[in-house]
Amino acid sequence: MTLDTTEAYPHLLEQISATYTQGRAGAMQAVNTRLIETYWLIGRHIVEFEQSGKSRAEYGKALIDTLAVDLGLRLGKGFSRSNLIRIRQFYLAYPIGATLSHLLSWSHVIEFLKIDDPLERSFYEQQCGQEHWSVRELKRQKDSALFLRLAASKDKAGILQLARQGQMIAQPADVLREPYVFEFLKIPEPYRVSETQLETHLCDHLQQFLLELGKGFTFVGRQYRITLNNTHYKVDLVFYHRILRCFVLIDLKINEVQHHDIGQMNLYLGYFANEENIEGDNPPIGIILSRNKDELLVEYATYQLNSQLFVQKYQLYLPDREALRHELEQTLRDAEERE
Repeated sequence: MTLDTTEAYPHLLEQISATYTQGRAGAMQAVNTRLIETYWLIGRHIVEFEQSGKSRAEYGKALIDTLAVDLGLRLGKGFSRSNLIRIRQFYLAYPIGATLSHLLSWSHVIEFLKIDDPLERSFYEQQCGQEHWSVRELKRQKDSALFLRLAASKDKAGILQLARQGQMIAQPADVLREPYVFEFLKIPEPYRVSETQLETHLCDHLQQFLLELGKGFTFVGRQYRITLNNTHYKVDLVFYHRILRCFVLIDLKINEVQHHDIGQMNLYLGYFANEENIEGDNPPIGIILSRNKDELLVEYATYQLNSQLFVQKYQLYLPDREALRHELEQTLRDAEERE
């Protein structure tokens, strides 16, 4: 019997491979953490030099350019003028220390530094640490104005909590955002797809769709069939939420939601609660995603219905960031006037 056919050898091979992979990942994280700490210290050196006396303050106008040349000659790459500007900005943005998650890279930090508002910047820091976003995912969420969308429906206390802790999921309403943004589908103007086509596009871009839905969603299936009295119904999309421990049912509407759409979703929720849930599952959540919605109709159509049924808007293009920001600032101003 040869060595590679014994029962023990494959286990040894797996052990070594796993140990090496974990060690390499740990080494990269350690190097990355140390690099960020080093950049923070360099930023402090630059700022302290600039602030030490009038002569140095005057010299400071050309300091970055001079440093870029001299450090480039002495230390090589990594000290371009643009990077030195970011390093200086990094220290000014975090003067008490580089306290970011050790899972974040310098590329993450650069994206944070592009955000002027401290509340918004803090939110993205928290979400990156919690959800392990790549730099690409972070850029996408910034471009889609995730913080502004989540903050738009909150009061001042909720906005401040969102900035300090990120999006905390403890109840069904916490998974919602409005509008949902599906710009990753790249559906051109004018909007002319059917509900089936929209569903297909979302399933074809499932990774991006899950990112937009948020943390905790796992895909169960599409066109999920349920049968009542020999009548077949199909839920467009079914997910399971790992944190809330419940099914999440999503129906897509390309036109305005009607009262019978709400009644149908309520039927789905009743079926899943009684037929699909197992021990330990919480009541299901239903979300009807619509291009438009009549708020008054939704209010009356959901009167005394399942409290876990929601009607939310979606759009295929990036939201108007300035309009969302204005709404956020108005909420904060109104709260300050009442205090």
